[in-house]
Amino acid sequence: MIAPSLPGLRREIAGASVVDLADTYGTPLYVYDADTVRRRCRDLAAWDTIRFAQKACSNLALLALVRQEGVLVDAVSTGEIHRALTAGYAPHAARQPGPDGLPPAHPIVYTADIFDRDSLDAVVRHGIHVNCGSADMIEQLAERMPGAAITLRVNPGFGHGHSQKTNTGGEGSKHGIWHEEIADVLRRAEWAGLQVSGLHMHIGSGTDLAHLADVAGALERVAVEVGRTLTTISAGGGLPVPYQPDEVRADLSGYFTLWDATRKRLEDRFGHRIRLEIEPGRYLTAESGFVVTEVRAVKKQGSRKYLLVDAGFNTLARPVLYGSYHPMSVCPRSEAPGQAAEEVAVGGPLCESGDIFTQTDGGFVATRSLPTAGVGDLLVIEVAGAYGFVMASNYNSKPLPAEVLVDAGSHRLVRARQTPEDLIRGECL
Repeated sequence: MIAPSLPGLRREIAGASVVDLADTYGTPLYVYDADTVRRRCRDLAAWDTIRFAQKACSNLALLALVRQEGVLVDAVSTGEIHRALTAGYAPHAARQPGPDGLPPAHPIVYTADIFDRDSLDAVVRHGIHVNCGSADMIEQLAERMPGAAITLRVNPGFGHGHSQKTNTGGEGSKHGIWHEEIADVLRRAEWAGLQVSGLHMHIGSGTDLAHLADVAGALERVAVEVGRTLTTISAGGGLPVPYQPDEVRADLSGYFTLWDATRKRLEDRFGHRIRLEIEPGRYLTAESGFVVTEVRAVKKQGSRKYLLVDAGFNTLARPVLYGSYHPMSVCPRSEAPGQAAEEVAVGGPLCESGDIFTQTDGGFVATRSLPTAGVGDLLVIEVAGAYGFVMASNYNSKPLPAEVLVDAGSHRLVRARQTPEDLIRGECL
């Protein structure tokens, strides 16, 4: 057997053999651990509503799984609305408050900075609640759904993120209604006959409690400006997960306490109950996901050794987009004892110099200490369940990988691998 003391070796994912998964479904392959998703959903049970930002991982089986855990859903496109409905979500909420006296929660909320024509049609057809990120959406919705209640997504004038590309607040962000324009937007909503019932503030990924206190304070100031029509506030998402070994988990208890205090002050001011929502994306699915890929070549470029695998940035784009770090492990095909670790760079098959999984922000190639691997061995890229498959592409005419869900040691296909015929479907000579 492989020496258990050697770090970076992995034989199983959630009780399923990595080799069996690769042999059954092929590589590259996305694998999700259902139990990890359930645990992350239950981590947030203190909140009135957990609303999954499905853009992080929108496979129907994962959507159905979080729905079974009582998690509601956010949609940012017509396609995501369709996915949510197909996964079993109702289009709109019950009309009456629940036994807890809280206002009803919307099963699906459409959140965007614009309506394209298809999304507006879908919202109207299904009666879906809208989180408006721009004032122009208000008039466009009022023409089609007079009297509707809406949520406003507010840009508080500052943001936060592990990368500038994930910062969703401040002047450098296109997202949300600028905080200084709220009074004008409220007048426009009143003129259009729409009621502002919700506020949403999401400023980017990564959190610390001092920073979040600023966010909560900004939302509270806007809430006072909106007034008693407000029945729901959303803290947005951005909850981090540990990718690197030295990273720690968010203080979930402190996070909830901060926002609950904000909610209670608003309840005292308005004299009625307010629903408190959180909108996690990566937090629910990132740690559940793995990319299983096969080593297809081992080569030296000067003093640097490369493992080249059959997954590329067409499979997992986060390293090339953000310089993101993902833990990695090796699953040897043989049962021979593991050999000592070595420093290697890991790259893919694409005709691009940027097709490197071990790169830093700015595109600089780095190395990783991994057990010695040869052609035919498997590499597992971990914490890949958020912004993984959803950002995959057909670049270099590569087919999208299969997706598999592992639950209690059993595994099943939840998306078939694309075929060459799928790649050209819809094209004409």
